Amino acid sequence: MTKSISILGSTGSIGVQTLDVARNLNIRVAGLAANTNIDKLEGQAREFLPDVVAVGDENQAKVLCQRLEDLDVEVVGGIEGLKSVASIDSVDTVVTSIVGIAGLIPTMEAIKNKKNIALANKETLVTAGEIVMSEALKAGVKILPVDSEHSAIFQSLMGNNIEEVSKIILTASGGPFRGKSFKELEKVTLQQALNHPNWSMGSKITIDSATLMNKGLEVIEAKWLFGLDTQMIKVIVHPQSIIHSMVEYTDGSIMAQLGSPDMRLPIQFALTYPNRKHNYFSKLDLLKCGNLTFEEPDMEAFPCLRLAFEALKIGATMPAVMNAANEEAVGLFLKKEINFLDIPNVIENVMTKHVVVNTPTIEDILQVDLWARKLVYNIRT
Repeated sequence: MTKSISILGSTGSIGVQTLDVARNLNIRVAGLAANTNIDKLEGQAREFLPDVVAVGDENQAKVLCQRLEDLDVEVVGGIEGLKSVASIDSVDTVVTSIVGIAGLIPTMEAIKNKKNIALANKETLVTAGEIVMSEALKAGVKILPVDSEHSAIFQSLMGNNIEEVSKIILTASGGPFRGKSFKELEKVTLQQALNHPNWSMGSKITIDSATLMNKGLEVIEAKWLFGLDTQMIKVIVHPQSIIHSMVEYTDGSIMAQLGSPDMRLPIQFALTYPNRKHNYFSKLDLLKCGNLTFEEPDMEAFPCLRLAFEALKIGATMPAVMNAANEEAVGLFLKKEINFLDIPNVIENVMTKHVVVNTPTIEDILQVDLWARKLVYNIRT
């Protein structure tokens, strides 16, 4: 049977690269979803001829519906539209690459409809990891990581006993400001922050990489993906981005996964697991790698990583609050309304004001998310 997928966030960086993988492997794309970029979405729909196309912005959905009148495709809008793409009968795997907490509800819908999840949306597990993993277990579906770091850990665990793991080691490139002091970061410009040395990503994720919040989100995600205690998750800076992450076992052995800094490789593995397929993507040439180096992350210069560990330690609704505050702060920085170092200051300010809700429901998580966003706005005004 031909594999069939839906892509939530098809016009973003991960979504576009997922379509590259689909072309290479002749995978059927039955559903596409984006927020507002209907020009790119129209082109994707005309190439892949999906059953359903969703646009988060309902007004833009009406425009796209008119544009695609000549195709036999259903165009839907809003959150219900995203849920429709996540639950198409013929689909076996949903790639969730919508940025932010917006990915949570359609991911839960996909799980409810017994779809495997190729997870590229960190915030789903950051905000509601315990609930999501519990529901996936009940539904008997797999959560397959697409992040290069989590894919590396997933691959390094294959064939081994999770109970024999001593720690997992998430590698970080260090972003564009590796080695800079807190003082030196005071004058960082938006353009500098968007200039990642190794990876091509969307603007929000690129800023998260520059602040090291991206790595903090990955720490929280790893806790839920692999069911490990917080103290078993370590972060080291590896500027070359060749070793994507490692697992250390109780006997001292370390398993690592290496590869070119190309997101299509972990995307493909999530879609072909447990098998591997040939592709024409860039391959790693060890003779051209040069030296591989490692450093401790500087949590004084990059306090967002410290804040993520603190949120994980507190647990319950704190990670959701931290994530919401970060999304809003990054949005303000992208609009040049705050400075680079204001991002962790805003996040910490919001976290200190939050009264944790223990054993939260999805509704609790969505409510504290809104509360945190409003508080960021109030802080700025």
